[in-house]
Amino acid sequence: MRNRTSLTSFILLGLTDDAKLQILIFIFLLITYMLSVTGNLTIIILTLMDSHLKTAMYFFLQNFSFLEISFTSACIPRFLYSISTCDRTITYNGCACQLFFTYLFGITEFFLLATMSYDRYVAICKPLHYMTIMNHEVCKRLISCCWITTLLIIFPPLTLGLQLDFCDFNTIDHFVCDANPILKISCSDTWFLEQVFIVCSVLVFIMTLMCVVLSYMYIIRTILRFPSAQQRTKAFSTCSSHFIVVSITYGSCIFVYIKPSAKDEMAINKGVSILTTSISPMLNPFIYTLRNKQVKQAFNDLVKRITLLSKD
Repeated sequence: MRNRTSLTSFILLGLTDDAKLQILIFIFLLITYMLSVTGNLTIIILTLMDSHLKTAMYFFLQNFSFLEISFTSACIPRFLYSISTCDRTITYNGCACQLFFTYLFGITEFFLLATMSYDRYVAICKPLHYMTIMNHEVCKRLISCCWITTLLIIFPPLTLGLQLDFCDFNTIDHFVCDANPILKISCSDTWFLEQVFIVCSVLVFIMTLMCVVLSYMYIIRTILRFPSAQQRTKAFSTCSSHFIVVSITYGSCIFVYIKPSAKDEMAINKGVSILTTSISPMLNPFIYTLRNKQVKQAFNDLVKRITLLSKD
């Protein structure tokens, strides 16, 4: 993103100009952000400290929680600062950094969700070979692949985006620096960059979704062959948390690919952004803990340990 003039900052319009509504939004986002960070940090601590949570599934969950904290922290604190100080300006470099980290953490999450679905496939369909196939070395390589693939995908549009020219108009109709509103205010020809952006987005969405769908097709087929209803229920319960998170993540993204009218496009974009950057990271720890006996047991053990230490 280059400056044709002396443009050094952007103005983020946010969600609303209504002062009373801004107070409600601030309180809501502050609470969801605190719950998100606390919940995901708790999961990271539990998976690091509890010896029962050392399998591949919890290793991936630990990394997913780290991504959730990083993703929401790249967007929400800056917006909370903007509401509390009424300062809507963001520097050119700050906007570029926010754009980079938001897409880095967000896209890596998609690849990690696909990896987690493969982990569930191996656990259900190849249980006897699970520890061999999903050993710690393999897990680390899969996590590395998620990050490297994401960097390779975002590098071309990011490089092109840094070449954009901006004239006098510097108002971004969003509460974060997002690609679509930034492209709209550029005075460069953005047609090619828009096509690259669409191709990369669809590539990530289709690649990861196909992996998730294929994994769950094999999982469901295998579970339905189990002889007893108790076995089927137990098998479905091990996948239910991941499936709910996948449904929320991909379901929210479907709205981006539905072509709304020009009038509603940005409102839908902002709504989806609130869901993905604030609400979803807050819900995920509760989804995993409430539906997972091992995580709940580890949490109870940690609370007991802290209670005993406080008494001493």
